[in-house]
Amino acid sequence: MKTSQKNKRLIKIAYAGLMAALCYVGYAVFPAITTTGTKIHIGNAFVVLGALLLGGVYGGFAGAIGLSIADILGGYAVSAPRTFICKLAIGLIVGLVAHRFAKISHNHQKSYIVKWSIVSAVAGLAFNCVFEPSLKYIWYTLLTPNSEKAASAISALIAITTAATVVNAVINSVIGVIAYLALRPILFKTGLLGEVDEDPVPIQKAV
Repeated sequence: MKTSQKNKRLIKIAYAGLMAALCYVGYAVFPAITTTGTKIHIGNAFVVLGALLLGGVYGGFAGAIGLSIADILGGYAVSAPRTFICKLAIGLIVGLVAHRFAKISHNHQKSYIVKWSIVSAVAGLAFNCVFEPSLKYIWYTLLTPNSEKAASAISALIAITTAATVVNAVINSVIGVIAYLALRPILFKTGLLGEVDEDPVPIQKAV
């Protein structure tokens, strides 16, 4: 492996560590509000930010690790495995849409970047609105049977359009996208963050 490739990987790992720490802070400093089975916190915003900046794998694992640790240290250790799976899924979906499909890690017009950043964030968090209660239901039905908690998961799944769930997704989408749009030009222009994808594409108007 070339030295430059090793350096790029080390830089991305370092950024992933930072994103994991921010995910933890987003949960621990701003405690989650639990209502109708939904935890409202801004930790997911940093999962989105990590995936937009680093790609789905690095961003997803950063969010999964950071928020799993937050669960463990916050007294929700039993939720940590589900948290890991859900946050990894958010990152992978955001990264898939943003980088594999839209390729926002390359130079594009600002309007293009804004549009696909929003679409990517919404895709990841909207998926989570359905996936998280579904996973919880499966978890408490098959893995660790608990009829009360399984029923609560079903209630949350049925109520995915409730104000709590919508507010949670909207707040995290807005924060994640705004942070990305603010950081992206600085990181790219200073060379602190390179392209997430290596596939060459036609260069449009630079940011």
